[in-house]
Amino acid sequence: MVDKVIEKTAPAVQLRGAPQTKGERTRSRILDVAYDAIVHKGFAATSIDELVEAAGITKSGFFYHFKDKNDLARQLLERFLAEDCEILDTLERRARALADDPLQSFLIFLNLYAEVMDEMPELHPGCLVATITYQEQMFDAAVREMNAESVIALRLRFANWLEQIAEKHEPRMPVDLTALADNVTVIVEGAIILSKALNDRALMGRHMRLFRDHVKFVFGAA
Repeated sequence: MVDKVIEKTAPAVQLRGAPQTKGERTRSRILDVAYDAIVHKGFAATSIDELVEAAGITKSGFFYHFKDKNDLARQLLERFLAEDCEILDTLERRARALADDPLQSFLIFLNLYAEVMDEMPELHPGCLVATITYQEQMFDAAVREMNAESVIALRLRFANWLEQIAEKHEPRMPVDLTALADNVTVIVEGAIILSKALNDRALMGRHMRLFRDHVKFVFGAA
């Protein structure tokens, strides 16, 4: 999954909207600070006091926007998933506009996804979904359920596309389409870890292209 700070992705897939109110800007600033802290050092190690100080607000200002720390986590995850979905939707629309054949459009999508990874100016900061998964005992049931549903939604997104491909292109070998769909998430999450461990910013795009080659082979693309 290309987890954002949106401005670090390709300009073509940045989110744009109406100007924010002062309250919305404050809420966004708190979420930005919280995201950075949580993905770098974890949820438990991130205190409301440090978020208040980093965002330049009062504690009452924090509680105006968030009922408690788990409410912050829910809103942060909601924003993260909406931004992630918008990027994937944008890439899918571009890919499907360029090719009617579902296999060709999927291959274009994977290449566009790899390009987004290539254009990130620095190492990927980390994935919020993975962070919540690793530290699930720190979050309430609503956050854990939302997190699990987001992974299932990604599986369904790609499984539906792969089913369209399989209807037109008989696989060269028996293939579990659900597992193949999950491979997209497996590669993104694994590549985030590997790229950080090896300090190799280009690794994510390379592995997405390797997956693209695998899909081409499975479905016999020229």
